[in-house]
Amino acid sequence: MNFTLTSRARTLCMALMVLGLALAGFGFINDHTDHHQNFWAALFINGFYFFGVGLGALFFYALQNATETSWSVLVKRVYEGIFSYLPIGAAVIVLVLAAGSAGLHHVWSWMDPAVVTEGSDVYDPIVAYKMPFLNKGFYWLRTVAYIATFLFGAMWFRKQSLALDNETGETLVKHHLLVYRRSALFLVFFAVFSSTLSWDWIMSIDVHWFSTLFGWYVFAGMWVSAMITGVVLVIYLKGKGYLPQVNNSHIHDMGKWVFAISFLWTYLYFSQFMLYWYSNIPEEVIYFKARIDHHPMLMWGMFFINFAVPMLLLMSRDAKRNPRFLIGVGAVIFIGHWLDLCQMVLPGALGDHFEHIGALEIGLFLTFLGLFILTVLNTLTKAPLTPVNHPYLDESVHHHI
Repeated sequence: MNFTLTSRARTLCMALMVLGLALAGFGFINDHTDHHQNFWAALFINGFYFFGVGLGALFFYALQNATETSWSVLVKRVYEGIFSYLPIGAAVIVLVLAAGSAGLHHVWSWMDPAVVTEGSDVYDPIVAYKMPFLNKGFYWLRTVAYIATFLFGAMWFRKQSLALDNETGETLVKHHLLVYRRSALFLVFFAVFSSTLSWDWIMSIDVHWFSTLFGWYVFAGMWVSAMITGVVLVIYLKGKGYLPQVNNSHIHDMGKWVFAISFLWTYLYFSQFMLYWYSNIPEEVIYFKARIDHHPMLMWGMFFINFAVPMLLLMSRDAKRNPRFLIGVGAVIFIGHWLDLCQMVLPGALGDHFEHIGALEIGLFLTFLGLFILTVLNTLTKAPLTPVNHPYLDESVHHHI
Protein backbone atom coordinates (compact mmCIF):
# COMPACT_ATOMS: atom_id res chain seq x y z
CA MET A 1 0.00 0.00 0.00
CA ASN A 2 1.31 3.44 -0.93
CA PHE A 3 1.11 6.37 1.46
CA THR A 4 -1.09 9.28 0.39
CA LEU A 5 -0.03 12.75 1.46
CA THR A 6 -3.19 14.63 2.29
CA SER A 7 -3.70 18.30 1.52
CA ARG A 8 -4.14 18.91 5.26
CA ALA A 9 -0.71 17.44 6.07
CA ARG A 10 0.88 19.41 3.25
CA THR A 11 -0.79 22.61 4.46
CA LEU A 12 0.42 22.04 8.02
CA CYS A 13 4.00 21.61 6.79
CA MET A 14 3.77 24.77 4.72
CA ALA A 15 2.26 26.68 7.65
CA LEU A 16 5.12 25.52 9.86
CA MET A 17 7.62 26.77 7.29
CA VAL A 18 5.89 30.15 6.93
CA LEU A 19 5.71 30.60 10.71
CA GLY A 20 9.37 29.68 10.99
CA LEU A 21 10.42 32.08 8.24
CA ALA A 22 8.46 34.91 9.87
CA LEU A 23 10.10 34.25 13.22
CA ALA A 24 13.55 33.90 11.61
CA GLY A 25 13.00 37.15 9.71
CA PHE A 26 12.27 38.95 12.97
CA GLY A 27 15.46 37.51 14.44
CA PHE A 28 17.49 38.45 11.36
CA ILE A 29 16.35 42.09 11.55
CA ASN A 30 17.59 42.23 15.13
CA ASP A 31 20.89 40.50 14.35
CA HIS A 32 23.68 43.00 15.03
CA THR A 33 26.65 40.63 14.77
CA ASP A 34 29.45 41.24 12.26
CA HIS A 35 28.64 39.91 8.75
CA HIS A 36 25.29 38.65 10.14
CA GLN A 37 27.27 35.94 11.86
CA ASN A 38 24.26 34.83 13.88
CA PHE A 39 22.24 34.11 10.74
CA TRP A 40 24.95 31.97 9.15
CA ALA A 41 25.55 30.05 12.39
CA ALA A 42 21.82 29.39 12.82
CA LEU A 43 21.51 28.34 9.17
CA PHE A 44 24.38 25.90 9.59
CA ILE A 45 22.94 24.46 12.82
CA ASN A 46 19.58 23.69 11.26
CA GLY A 47 21.04 22.58 7.95
CA PHE A 48 23.40 20.19 9.68
CA TYR A 49 20.89 18.94 12.25
CA PHE A 50 18.37 17.61 9.76
CA PHE A 51 21.17 16.42 7.47
CA GLY A 52 22.41 14.49 10.51
CA VAL A 53 18.98 12.94 11.04
CA GLY A 54 19.04 11.69 7.45
CA LEU A 55 22.61 10.47 7.86
CA GLY A 56 21.74 8.59 11.04
CA ALA A 57 18.85 6.91 9.21
CA LEU A 58 21.17 5.95 6.34
CA PHE A 59 23.64 4.40 8.80
CA PHE A 60 20.93 2.40 10.56
CA TYR A 61 19.55 1.25 7.22
CA ALA A 62 22.97 0.00 6.08
CA LEU A 63 23.54 -1.60 9.48
CA GLN A 64 20.29 -3.58 9.18
CA ASN A 65 21.33 -4.75 5.71
CA ALA A 66 24.84 -5.72 6.77
CA THR A 67 23.60 -7.69 9.77
CA GLU A 68 20.69 -9.22 7.80
CA THR A 69 18.28 -8.18 10.53
CA SER A 70 14.75 -9.39 9.89
CA TRP A 71 12.54 -7.48 12.34
CA SER A 72 13.16 -4.11 10.69
CA VAL A 73 12.17 -5.15 7.17
CA LEU A 74 8.62 -3.82 7.59
CA VAL A 75 9.92 -0.33 8.44
CA LYS A 76 12.79 -0.10 5.91
CA ARG A 77 10.83 2.23 3.63
CA VAL A 78 10.35 4.65 6.51
CA TYR A 79 14.12 5.02 6.84
CA GLU A 80 14.41 5.41 3.08
CA GLY A 81 12.00 8.31 3.41
CA ILE A 82 14.10 9.89 6.16
CA PHE A 83 17.40 9.74 4.29
CA SER A 84 15.75 11.15 1.16
CA TYR A 85 16.26 14.56 2.81
CA LEU A 86 20.06 14.28 2.53
CA PRO A 87 20.44 16.26 -0.74
CA ILE A 88 18.61 19.27 0.74
CA GLY A 89 20.65 19.20 3.94
CA ALA A 90 23.87 18.85 1.96
CA ALA A 91 22.95 21.87 -0.20
CA VAL A 92 22.46 24.04 2.90
CA ILE A 93 25.78 22.95 4.41
CA VAL A 94 27.62 23.64 1.14
CA LEU A 95 26.00 27.09 0.94
CA VAL A 96 27.18 28.04 4.43
CA LEU A 97 30.68 26.65 3.88
CA ALA A 98 30.97 28.41 0.52
CA ALA A 99 29.88 31.72 2.07
CA GLY A 100 32.53 31.27 4.77
CA SER A 101 35.22 30.48 2.20
CA ALA A 102 34.24 33.65 0.31
CA GLY A 103 34.58 35.77 3.46
CA LEU A 104 30.86 36.52 3.84
CA HIS A 105 31.01 35.40 7.47
CA HIS A 106 33.55 34.15 10.02
CA VAL A 107 31.82 31.17 11.64
CA TRP A 108 35.05 29.30 10.87
CA SER A 109 37.64 31.89 11.85
CA TRP A 110 40.50 29.94 10.26
CA MET A 111 39.01 30.59 6.79
CA ASP A 112 40.14 34.23 7.04
CA PRO A 113 43.52 34.41 5.20
CA ALA A 114 44.73 37.11 7.61
CA VAL A 115 44.64 34.59 10.48
CA VAL A 116 47.50 32.63 8.90
CA THR A 117 49.39 35.58 7.40
CA GLU A 118 52.47 36.46 9.46
CA GLY A 119 52.59 40.12 10.43
CA SER A 120 48.81 40.66 10.29
CA ASP A 121 46.97 41.96 13.36
CA VAL A 122 45.02 38.72 13.74
CA TYR A 123 47.80 36.25 12.96
CA ASP A 124 47.32 33.03 14.93
CA PRO A 125 50.34 30.67 15.08
CA ILE A 126 48.19 27.77 16.34
CA VAL A 127 45.90 28.01 13.33
CA ALA A 128 48.90 28.42 11.03
CA TYR A 129 50.30 25.18 12.42
CA LYS A 130 47.06 23.39 11.44
CA MET A 131 47.01 24.69 7.87
CA PRO A 132 48.29 21.44 6.28
CA PHE A 133 44.93 19.94 7.31
CA LEU A 134 42.66 22.99 7.43
CA ASN A 135 43.67 24.65 4.17
CA LYS A 136 40.65 25.37 1.98
CA GLY A 137 41.68 23.13 -0.91
CA PHE A 138 42.01 19.99 1.20
CA TYR A 139 38.97 21.00 3.26
CA TRP A 140 36.74 21.21 0.19
CA LEU A 141 38.15 17.98 -1.21
CA ARG A 142 37.08 16.20 1.97
CA THR A 143 33.69 17.92 1.99
CA VAL A 144 32.98 16.82 -1.58
CA ALA A 145 34.07 13.27 -0.70
CA TYR A 146 31.71 13.15 2.31
CA ILE A 147 28.68 14.45 0.46
CA ALA A 148 29.29 12.43 -2.71
CA THR A 149 29.70 9.20 -0.72
CA PHE A 150 26.57 9.70 1.36
CA LEU A 151 24.34 10.89 -1.49
CA PHE A 152 25.52 8.09 -3.77
CA GLY A 153 24.95 5.55 -0.98
CA ALA A 154 21.44 6.86 -0.30
CA MET A 155 20.46 6.80 -3.98
CA TRP A 156 21.97 3.34 -4.52
CA PHE A 157 20.22 1.77 -1.53
CA ARG A 158 16.90 3.29 -2.55
CA LYS A 159 17.29 2.04 -6.13
CA GLN A 160 18.15 -1.50 -5.01
CA SER A 161 15.28 -1.56 -2.53
CA LEU A 162 12.75 -0.72 -5.24
CA ALA A 163 14.34 -3.20 -7.66
CA LEU A 164 13.96 -6.04 -5.12
CA ASP A 165 10.18 -5.53 -5.23
CA ASN A 166 10.17 -6.90 -8.79
CA GLU A 167 12.41 -9.94 -8.30
CA THR A 168 11.83 -13.47 -7.07
CA GLY A 169 13.67 -16.74 -6.63
CA GLU A 170 17.40 -17.02 -7.24
CA THR A 171 17.66 -13.54 -8.74
CA LEU A 172 16.15 -12.06 -5.58
CA VAL A 173 18.63 -13.91 -3.36
CA LYS A 174 21.63 -12.79 -5.44
CA HIS A 175 20.43 -9.19 -5.40
CA HIS A 176 19.86 -9.33 -1.65
CA LEU A 177 23.40 -10.63 -1.11
CA LEU A 178 24.78 -7.82 -3.27
CA VAL A 179 23.03 -5.27 -1.03
CA TYR A 180 24.37 -7.10 2.03
CA ARG A 181 27.98 -6.87 0.80
CA ARG A 182 27.74 -3.26 -0.35
CA SER A 183 26.17 -2.25 2.97
CA ALA A 184 29.14 -3.67 4.86
CA LEU A 185 31.50 -1.74 2.56
CA PHE A 186 29.49 1.45 3.01
CA LEU A 187 29.77 1.15 6.80
CA VAL A 188 33.57 1.23 6.49
CA PHE A 189 33.43 4.56 4.68
CA PHE A 190 30.78 5.82 7.09
CA ALA A 191 32.93 5.00 10.12
CA VAL A 192 35.70 7.27 8.82
CA PHE A 193 33.69 10.05 7.21
CA SER A 194 31.16 10.47 10.02
CA SER A 195 34.06 11.31 12.36
CA THR A 196 36.12 13.49 10.04
CA LEU A 197 33.14 15.56 8.88
CA SER A 198 32.38 16.42 12.50
CA TRP A 199 35.99 17.58 12.91
CA ASP A 200 35.81 19.66 9.75
CA TRP A 201 32.34 21.13 10.02
CA ILE A 202 31.86 21.52 13.79
CA MET A 203 35.04 21.02 15.83
CA SER A 204 37.05 23.42 13.67
CA ILE A 205 34.71 26.24 14.72
CA ASP A 206 36.57 26.15 18.06
CA VAL A 207 39.80 25.92 16.12
CA HIS A 208 42.19 25.87 19.13
CA TRP A 209 40.45 22.87 20.71
CA PHE A 210 40.22 19.22 19.73
CA SER A 211 38.88 15.96 21.07
CA THR A 212 39.50 12.42 19.88
CA LEU A 213 35.97 11.45 21.03
CA PHE A 214 34.21 14.29 19.25
CA GLY A 215 33.36 12.37 16.07
CA TRP A 216 31.68 9.52 17.96
CA TYR A 217 29.84 11.97 20.18
CA VAL A 218 28.39 13.86 17.20
CA PHE A 219 27.53 10.58 15.49
CA ALA A 220 25.63 9.32 18.53
CA GLY A 221 23.52 12.48 18.52
CA MET A 222 22.69 12.02 14.82
CA TRP A 223 21.84 8.37 15.32
CA VAL A 224 19.46 8.81 18.25
CA SER A 225 17.70 11.71 16.47
CA ALA A 226 17.19 9.45 13.44
CA MET A 227 15.80 6.63 15.59
CA ILE A 228 13.35 9.03 17.24
CA THR A 229 12.22 10.26 13.84
CA GLY A 230 11.77 6.68 12.66
CA VAL A 231 9.61 5.53 15.54
CA VAL A 232 7.45 8.69 15.47
CA LEU A 233 6.89 8.25 11.71
CA VAL A 234 5.93 4.60 12.12
CA ILE A 235 3.45 5.48 14.86
CA TYR A 236 2.02 8.28 12.69
CA LEU A 237 1.61 5.95 9.70
CA LYS A 238 -0.05 3.27 11.80
CA GLY A 239 -2.43 5.88 13.17
CA LYS A 240 -3.42 6.68 9.58
CA GLY A 241 -4.14 3.01 8.80
CA TYR A 242 -0.84 2.17 7.09
CA LEU A 243 1.73 -0.49 8.05
CA PRO A 244 -0.94 -2.85 9.49
CA GLN A 245 1.60 -5.66 9.93
CA VAL A 246 3.81 -3.54 12.21
CA ASN A 247 3.01 -4.62 15.77
CA ASN A 248 3.93 -3.61 19.31
CA SER A 249 7.10 -5.67 19.14
CA HIS A 250 8.42 -3.56 16.25
CA ILE A 251 7.56 -0.39 18.15
CA HIS A 252 9.22 -1.85 21.24
CA ASP A 253 12.43 -2.60 19.35
CA MET A 254 12.56 0.91 17.93
CA GLY A 255 11.99 2.31 21.41
CA LYS A 256 14.85 0.18 22.73
CA TRP A 257 17.15 1.69 20.13
CA VAL A 258 16.23 5.21 21.28
CA PHE A 259 16.87 4.19 24.89
CA ALA A 260 20.18 2.43 24.15
CA ILE A 261 21.68 5.11 21.91
CA SER A 262 20.75 7.80 24.44
CA PHE A 263 23.06 6.00 26.88
CA LEU A 264 25.75 5.71 24.22
CA TRP A 265 25.54 9.48 23.69
CA THR A 266 25.69 10.07 27.44
CA TYR A 267 28.72 7.81 27.82
CA LEU A 268 30.60 9.60 25.04
CA TYR A 269 29.68 13.08 26.22
CA PHE A 270 30.62 12.37 29.84
CA SER A 271 33.85 10.59 28.86
CA GLN A 272 34.95 13.57 26.77
CA PHE A 273 34.03 16.03 29.50
CA MET A 274 35.38 14.07 32.47
CA LEU A 275 38.81 13.33 30.98
CA TYR A 276 39.42 16.94 29.97
CA TRP A 277 38.00 18.46 33.15
CA TYR A 278 39.98 16.10 35.38
CA SER A 279 43.26 16.87 33.59
CA ASN A 280 42.63 20.63 33.97
CA ILE A 281 44.99 21.55 31.12
CA PRO A 282 44.04 25.07 29.99
CA GLU A 283 44.09 24.46 26.23
CA GLU A 284 41.91 21.34 26.69
CA VAL A 285 39.39 22.59 29.24
CA ILE A 286 38.77 25.95 27.54
CA TYR A 287 35.94 24.51 25.40
CA PHE A 288 33.93 23.43 28.44
CA LYS A 289 34.89 26.41 30.60
CA ALA A 290 33.45 28.86 28.07
CA ARG A 291 30.15 26.99 28.08
CA ILE A 292 29.93 26.40 31.83
CA ASP A 293 30.87 29.98 32.72
CA HIS A 294 28.65 31.76 30.19
CA HIS A 295 25.94 29.29 29.12
CA PRO A 296 25.37 26.86 32.01
CA MET A 297 21.61 26.56 31.44
CA LEU A 298 22.13 25.48 27.85
CA MET A 299 24.92 23.04 28.61
CA TRP A 300 23.42 21.34 31.65
CA GLY A 301 19.85 21.66 30.40
CA MET A 302 20.52 19.78 27.19
CA PHE A 303 22.54 17.16 29.11
CA PHE A 304 19.63 16.58 31.51
CA ILE A 305 17.16 16.23 28.64
CA ASN A 306 19.30 13.85 26.61
CA PHE A 307 20.33 11.67 29.55
CA ALA A 308 17.76 11.84 32.32
CA VAL A 309 14.60 11.94 30.18
CA PRO A 310 15.21 8.64 28.33
CA MET A 311 16.66 7.03 31.47
CA LEU A 312 13.67 7.88 33.64
CA LEU A 313 10.86 7.65 31.10
CA LEU A 314 11.90 4.89 28.67
CA MET A 315 13.22 2.31 31.10
CA SER A 316 10.12 0.12 31.30
CA ARG A 317 8.77 -2.24 28.65
CA ASP A 318 5.35 -0.58 28.74
CA ALA A 319 6.83 2.86 28.05
CA LYS A 320 8.45 1.57 24.84
CA ARG A 321 5.11 0.15 23.67
CA ASN A 322 2.95 3.20 24.39
CA PRO A 323 2.66 5.18 21.12
CA ARG A 324 1.53 8.50 22.58
CA PHE A 325 4.11 8.33 25.33
CA LEU A 326 6.88 7.51 22.85
CA ILE A 327 5.93 10.47 20.66
CA GLY A 328 5.98 12.88 23.60
CA VAL A 329 9.26 11.66 25.03
CA GLY A 330 10.80 11.41 21.56
CA ALA A 331 9.87 15.02 20.76
CA VAL A 332 11.57 16.23 23.95
CA ILE A 333 14.77 14.27 23.21
CA PHE A 334 14.70 15.42 19.57
CA ILE A 335 14.72 19.05 20.73
CA GLY A 336 17.37 18.18 23.33
CA HIS A 337 19.81 17.07 20.64
CA TRP A 338 19.10 20.20 18.62
CA LEU A 339 20.06 22.16 21.74
CA ASP A 340 23.20 20.04 21.96
CA LEU A 341 24.18 21.11 18.44
CA CYS A 342 23.46 24.74 19.37
CA GLN A 343 25.87 24.53 22.30
CA MET A 344 28.50 22.97 20.05
CA VAL A 345 28.30 25.73 17.44
CA LEU A 346 27.08 29.06 18.85
CA PRO A 347 29.65 29.80 21.61
CA GLY A 348 32.53 29.22 19.21
CA ALA A 349 30.92 30.92 16.21
CA LEU A 350 29.61 34.02 18.00
CA GLY A 351 31.91 34.34 21.00
CA ASP A 352 30.80 37.14 23.32
CA HIS A 353 27.92 37.99 20.98
CA PHE A 354 26.10 34.77 21.88
CA GLU A 355 23.77 35.36 24.80
CA HIS A 356 20.92 32.93 24.28
CA ILE A 357 19.01 30.99 21.64
CA GLY A 358 16.56 33.41 20.07
CA ALA A 359 13.98 33.91 17.35
CA LEU A 360 16.46 33.36 14.53
CA GLU A 361 17.55 29.90 15.64
CA ILE A 362 14.03 28.77 16.61
CA GLY A 363 12.49 30.20 13.44
CA LEU A 364 14.95 28.40 11.19
CA PHE A 365 14.41 25.20 13.17
CA LEU A 366 10.66 25.37 12.49
CA THR A 367 11.30 26.18 8.82
CA PHE A 368 13.61 23.22 8.31
CA LEU A 369 11.35 20.95 10.37
CA GLY A 370 8.45 21.72 8.04
CA LEU A 371 10.64 21.19 4.98
CA PHE A 372 12.03 17.95 6.41
CA ILE A 373 8.59 16.50 7.20
CA LEU A 374 7.23 17.49 3.78
CA THR A 375 10.22 15.92 1.99
CA VAL A 376 10.01 12.66 3.94
CA LEU A 377 6.24 12.27 3.56
CA ASN A 378 6.44 13.07 -0.13
CA THR A 379 9.07 10.33 -0.60
CA LEU A 380 6.84 7.83 1.20
CA THR A 381 4.15 8.37 -1.47
CA LYS A 382 6.40 7.13 -4.27
CA ALA A 383 6.67 3.43 -3.38
CA PRO A 384 4.79 0.78 -1.38
CA LEU A 385 5.45 1.14 2.34
CA THR A 386 6.21 -2.58 2.58
CA PRO A 387 9.08 -4.14 0.57
CA VAL A 388 6.90 -6.88 -0.87
CA ASN A 389 9.53 -9.45 -1.94
CA HIS A 390 12.22 -9.03 0.70
CA PRO A 391 13.66 -12.47 1.70
CA TYR A 392 13.06 -11.75 5.41
CA LEU A 393 9.61 -10.21 5.07
CA ASP A 394 7.82 -13.20 6.59
CA GLU A 395 10.11 -13.19 9.60
CA SER A 396 9.44 -9.49 10.12
CA VAL A 397 5.68 -10.01 9.87
CA HIS A 398 5.84 -12.68 12.59
CA HIS A 399 8.22 -10.75 14.87
CA HIS A 400 7.09 -10.98 18.51
CA ILE A 401 9.02 -10.37 21.72
